[in-house]
Amino acid sequence: MERRKFLGAISLAGLAGAMTPTSLMATENQPIELKVKARDEREFWWKLLYKIADPVTSNLANGTFKKNMLVEKSPSFDSRSIHVTYLEAVGRTYAGIAPWLALPDDETKEGASRKKMRNDALQGLTKCFDPASPDQLNFKTDYQPIVDAAYLAHAFLRAPKALWEPLDTLTKDRIITAFKSLRNRKPFSSNWLLFGSMAEAFMLSVGQEPDLERLNKGIKKLNDWYKGDGYYGDGPNLAFDYYNSFVIHPMMVDTLKVLVDHSMATQKEYDLALSRMERYAVGQERMISPEGTFPPIGRSITYRTGALQALSQIALMEKLPKTIKPAQVRAALTLVKKNMYEVPGTFDKNGWLQLGFVGHDPDIADYYTSTGSLYMATLSFLPLGLPATNEFWSAPAEDWTARKAWGGKKFAKDYHVDY
Repeated sequence: MERRKFLGAISLAGLAGAMTPTSLMATENQPIELKVKARDEREFWWKLLYKIADPVTSNLANGTFKKNMLVEKSPSFDSRSIHVTYLEAVGRTYAGIAPWLALPDDETKEGASRKKMRNDALQGLTKCFDPASPDQLNFKTDYQPIVDAAYLAHAFLRAPKALWEPLDTLTKDRIITAFKSLRNRKPFSSNWLLFGSMAEAFMLSVGQEPDLERLNKGIKKLNDWYKGDGYYGDGPNLAFDYYNSFVIHPMMVDTLKVLVDHSMATQKEYDLALSRMERYAVGQERMISPEGTFPPIGRSITYRTGALQALSQIALMEKLPKTIKPAQVRAALTLVKKNMYEVPGTFDKNGWLQLGFVGHDPDIADYYTSTGSLYMATLSFLPLGLPATNEFWSAPAEDWTARKAWGGKKFAKDYHVDY
């Protein structure tokens, strides 16, 4: 009897019938088909991003963020203050939604939802940096704020006209003051060094005097730790996990972009970092299986699709190599998201993400993981910053590399690189 497998049936409101289980059916001898119109894929993406991010942005705007965010922490959670979870949720969510919010307004349903989320995000920033607000974020204690100030800084760099320039002067001053307050704590000697660099790069971009040692140290040390073929060490040794994607490549490239713009790094340095990120993205695309899954390798896998940030950013930057079509990346990431976020237990009854990889499993969470940590998941939605007319969204879906390979189709050979 023929075995059939169903993957990723969609149940999000407004998409009934757009992607049915039968359109994602596989047999033993035939790879799954992704018979979905490109516009329906984009609708799935933005509605899913909205579903994930809205509990953060709407509660911030309403002044009910800390009140309504039900915090779940790992059973092995360490001694750090649980209050760090709130800044985690804000910084990581904003970093993921920033490119989408940067698109101009339009009269579509997507445009209306995007405008609401942008307005909520801006209103939320004024509140969570207000000392009189119950949602004021903590930057004064613990080391964790070094991390999530960097993600918030990344959001401002990704969408300055949408998320930074519209803020009033007092809120901008409060944000800068909060970022500067972190200078009394040194990042750990690991990927954390780039968090310091990212925050300082943002401050440089808005006319503030940077801490030069903090600004440059992340770039220097990560280059010292480069292992080859697109992989940086997380410290002197290579860690086979997704931190090259969670942190290292995106923050290395975007920090260097600011430095180049201010004549503090060379174009050659930036181009090298970008080439390494492109190479890493090639590997990420190839690691997505024919069924639309990726390996649960290393720590922090509760960040879910945040593991694919590097590939997503390269797609956003339109820097995919010629051997990878944008539509194949879109198709692959769409199926990954369906397989991951449609599983019961991913969200709680109020729409907040729950600890787990696929579904709800607190035991898989690391000692530093709580509810706010999970919003790294938004970082795989960066291509929504490309307009609907862009090839990434408008071209018909194509098989990605693993589907071609396991389906007996022609696919590009792969070789290591020496840069």
